[in-house]
Amino acid sequence: MLVPSLPGCVTYGKTVEEAIEMARDAITGYVESLIEDGEAAHIEDDLIEYRVTVEAHA
Repeated sequence: MLVPSLPGCVTYGKTVEEAIEMARDAITGYVESLIEDGEAAHIEDDLIEYRVTVEAHA
């Protein structure tokens, strides 16, 4: 998963559910790091968008 509003914040999971959970963890860590460094974070409330790519074999 790519988090467009947090440059460089990228994660993945084996399932959609796992990827979402991993994204939550990555976002939390990213924002905590910004706070520790005294930097501001642009946070978009109540917005989640995800794209799922599947590989099909015929």
